[in-house]
Amino acid sequence: MSDLTIVQLTDTHLRPAGELVHGVVDTDANLTRVLTHLREAGQHVDALVLSGDLSDNGSPEAYRRLRAAVEPVAAEIGAEIVYVMGNHDERAAFGEELLDLAPGSVDTSLPHDRTVEVAGLRIIALDSTTPMRHEGRLELEQLAWLSVQLRTPAPRGTVLVLHHPPLPSPVATADFLKLEDADRLAEVLAGSDVRMILCGHNHLTAAASVAGIPVWIGPALSYRIDPMPPAGRHRGFTGFGYSRIDVVGTTVLATAIEATPATAVYDRPEAEVLEQLAAIAARTR
Repeated sequence: MSDLTIVQLTDTHLRPAGELVHGVVDTDANLTRVLTHLREAGQHVDALVLSGDLSDNGSPEAYRRLRAAVEPVAAEIGAEIVYVMGNHDERAAFGEELLDLAPGSVDTSLPHDRTVEVAGLRIIALDSTTPMRHEGRLELEQLAWLSVQLRTPAPRGTVLVLHHPPLPSPVATADFLKLEDADRLAEVLAGSDVRMILCGHNHLTAAASVAGIPVWIGPALSYRIDPMPPAGRHRGFTGFGYSRIDVVGTTVLATAIEATPATAVYDRPEAEVLEQLAAIAARTR
C-alpha cells in the first residue's frame, strides 16, 4: 500500500563494547533486535534514517560497530542510509567513521548538513548540535542553506530530519534541551514542500506541528523517559522502539513500533484476517 517507506532509528546511544548505558541498558542488544526484526520482516524499505545520538559518548569504535551492524541489513532490505548528528555525537569521529570524510579533515565548527533523494523524496539532514552543549541550535548559515535547498520542490516533497525537536515539551528536562529559536526554522519552512519533520532526542514518542507541518518525535532505541512521572521526578525506564514512516499518495503516516520483548496475543496469516473482515463488512451492508 505504501508508495515509499522510511524506517527511523534514533538515540541508539552505542558505547564501547561491553559497556551499558546508565549501567543498565545494553544498547548493542537493542540495536541487534531491531535490525533482526527489519531483516525478518522481509519488506522493502527505501531509506533508513538514524536521527542522532548514535554513539553515547562520540566513540569512534561505537560508530564503526554501528556501521558494521546497520549497513548489511540496509543493503538486504534495499534502504539508503541517512546518518544525522545528535548532541551525544562527536563531529570529527562522526564525519570520519559514518560519512567517509578523510581523517583529520573535519572542521568541527561546521555542521554535518546534507541532502539525499530517495525515489523522488528529498531527505534533508540538519545538524542541530553545538559542540559541548546538549540543547539544539541552528545557525543562520544553516537556515540560509536550508532555504536555498527548498526553493526547488522535490518530486515527492521533502522530509526534514534533525535531532532536537523544534517544540515545547511537557517534560521539563526535554523542554530545557529543545531546539532554540524554533520560530526561525518555522519561517524558513512556511510554504515549502516539507511534508514531515522527524526528530529524536526526547526518548519518548510524540507528535505536533510547526508551520502547519507534522513533527514526529520517534521512540528511542536505547531507553524511554517517563512523560507522566510523579510530581517533581524525572525517570527513565527500559523499553525501546523505532518508527515506520510511509508515504501513501498525498499522506505521510508515522507509526511507532514497539521493540521491547513481549508476549504475542495472536499471529495469523494476513490474508485470513482480511478475508474475515471483508465477510463481516459484507454482512453489515
